[in-house]
Amino acid sequence: MTLDEWVAAAAAELELGELPAGEQQLILDLAREVAHNVVRPGAPVSAYLVGLAVGRGASLADATRALTELAQRHGAAARGGD
Repeated sequence: MTLDEWVAAAAAELELGELPAGEQQLILDLAREVAHNVVRPGAPVSAYLVGLAVGRGASLADATRALTELAQRHGAAARGGD
């Protein structure tokens, strides 16, 4: 099964309909930044937190941007601010 097939099947199982274009990439980009700059297990937890925020009315773009920027700041600080 490909990623796209899995996402379509998972969305259908949860009765979410089709995932709008680009949303999958926002989540993947967030997961990459968190895994790289913070800690790998933080990636799926961050995706879950974004889902909670979106469920409460935040836009996906704003929520992923906020956590991506937080992860990047954390990574820069851990590397000594480079």
